[in-house]
Amino acid sequence: MLTFTDEVIRGKIRSDLHQNADHIAFLPFDDLKESVRDDIRLLQESPLVLDVPITGYIYQVETVADVEIDLYEILEVHRGASKDEIRKAYRKAALSSHPDKVPEGEREEAEIRFKSVQQAYDILYDDEKRHLYDTHGMGAFNGSGEPGMSGGPDLDDILEQMFGMGGMGGMGGMPGMGGMPGGGPRGQRPRKSPNEEQKYEVSLEDLYKGKTVKFASTKNVICSLCKGKGGKEKATAKTCSTCHGQGYREVLTRMGQFLSQSSVPCTTCNGQGSFFSPKDKCKKCKGKKVTEEKKMLEIYVPRGTRAGDKIVLEGEADQVPGQEPGDIVFHIVEADHPTFSRAGSDLTATIDVTLAEALTGFSRVVVKHLDGRGIELTHPKVKGEVLSPGQVLKVPGEGMTMKRSDARGDLYLVVNVKFPDEKWKPSAAVLEKLKEMLPKPDPPIQADTVDEVDYDPKASLDEFGAGDPLGGSGWEDEDEEDGPQAQCTTQ
Repeated sequence: MLTFTDEVIRGKIRSDLHQNADHIAFLPFDDLKESVRDDIRLLQESPLVLDVPITGYIYQVETVADVEIDLYEILEVHRGASKDEIRKAYRKAALSSHPDKVPEGEREEAEIRFKSVQQAYDILYDDEKRHLYDTHGMGAFNGSGEPGMSGGPDLDDILEQMFGMGGMGGMGGMPGMGGMPGGGPRGQRPRKSPNEEQKYEVSLEDLYKGKTVKFASTKNVICSLCKGKGGKEKATAKTCSTCHGQGYREVLTRMGQFLSQSSVPCTTCNGQGSFFSPKDKCKKCKGKKVTEEKKMLEIYVPRGTRAGDKIVLEGEADQVPGQEPGDIVFHIVEADHPTFSRAGSDLTATIDVTLAEALTGFSRVVVKHLDGRGIELTHPKVKGEVLSPGQVLKVPGEGMTMKRSDARGDLYLVVNVKFPDEKWKPSAAVLEKLKEMLPKPDPPIQADTVDEVDYDPKASLDEFGAGDPLGGSGWEDEDEEDGPQAQCTTQ
């Protein structure tokens, strides 16, 4: 059977509340819950397409009796698949359905697919959960994907979250109910307007040292003339008959095996829920209830901040009448750096040393740190030590700064030995002297037959495998070994 989310049930509760507004104040709480349950059963059991009017918005729910989501189909594996096959299929499916990998217009559907892929993996990769699923299907799990027969959402919890009325005998103080009697003293906090989410790119230097940024912001604020009413002082707004004052319509649509709910602004009232006639509109905001205001804002990026961290300016999002203002949320993005790379609280950089320095030593600044300091190394520490290409030198305490701490991570320096180029043409005597000074080569390899060959000294591994007529590459990711194979072409 199709499982309906809490949001769908909340919509049905709203429907019952509004459709029965005249007598619902006298309806016992348990009777209200039973009425809602009846509606939910109807939605789940009917094989028909239902158009259920709910305060002006339409739920279009296409349900089919006895439909069961097949977790194996979601991951595209057979029922006898091994755990390794399930893991690879999950990684492939998660990558293709990740919301960040699709255009913005497809993200809502991608989020649904991604969650279903995650749920399928969580159940099928766990031996105990997989056995329960193979034996009993999804009926063996609750809404969170954990073992335990699902009894459906708790209506007491939903009603409590929506109206602060769980277990109460009346409906007092509910929004849109005109303050009907019978309720308790608990009030409901105003809804919060949407947060504004933004990406904010910060250089590695600023993440290392910390940074304060000031910027100008333009946002909507409650109109100071009409106080967010939208009309003149004695004018009365007309409630929109299309959305019944809600300002939006909620639409539930089916996407394959999944149900998705979205809110659509009411086109009749432009999402306001009510409107004034042209002659009654506020002269300042023109009936919009809000006006634009410019304001200087300031954000502080603490030193040691990481990519993915959030910086929140509380209450600085657009203001909406009757709602608490939302927040501006900055998501930190770490800018690429030409010298350093970061992993947690550690840093890494590549240093160039000449062949002479690698063999004989040096004492100099090898890299300029993020705060402008020069980092000086003296090599060798022990007489006779040489540096090898790719060798890693660890400098304790010179890595990234940490939040709320004076400690720092470590700096890892990768040695790149620069060999002489083709312009270096020493005399035969110098080369002979070098041979005498440097370690002797290993004994020659013995073979029955020997061919002397020519070679290209400027070749690149980018060419490796390019001559394969099937177009295959020698460098194949093991995670792609089950991917699409080359197909024969027919004329």
